Amino acid sequence: MNAGEEMKEITFLTGNKLKIENAKEALEPEGFQIKSIKIDIPEIQAKDVSDVAEHSAEVAAKLLQSPVITSDMGLFIESLNGFPGVYTRYVYETIGVDGLLRLMKGLNYRKAYFKETIAYCEPGMEPVSFDCFTYGSIGFNKSPHKPTNWDYVFIPDGTEQFLSDLPKEEKWKYWSLDSYKQLAEYLYNKKI
Repeated sequence: MNAGEEMKEITFLTGNKLKIENAKEALEPEGFQIKSIKIDIPEIQAKDVSDVAEHSAEVAAKLLQSPVITSDMGLFIESLNGFPGVYTRYVYETIGVDGLLRLMKGLNYRKAYFKETIAYCEPGMEPVSFDCFTYGSIGFNKSPHKPTNWDYVFIPDGTEQFLSDLPKEEKWKYWSLDSYKQLAEYLYNKKI
């Protein structure tokens, strides 16, 4: 960003502080100010998290009459044919980490990945989306710490520790932020 240029504002529909930090890190050097807002947009039933993120972005851009970013994420377990996928939040809220481990009892193949989609939309335009993947596996047990999310059973590739047990500054070495970088490049090339 050149001196004297005004920062362009984009609204990120999230209350997740880490997602906001990631967006700021990727987009503010390109001249975009990120503000966050938490509003309820009804989620559609879809087969992929990118469809959910794009729908939410389109609805929010129309509602707020401003450029928006939305995010949706799912945990995909290969031996369960991609389950829970788009239903990740629902599965966590119903059967939780312990229920997932019971479903996987007796399965030795435990490869899994998180897919995160960042969707961007301006009012009256079609949304665009960018995907990133964080690969790893599901542990045979959970972290001994009190589980509060999937990080307590997910072991990212390149380490033998649960994602939850890695120090904060180290944790994000294993987590893909490619979708934020792709969005920054898209906005830079679009020169909005």
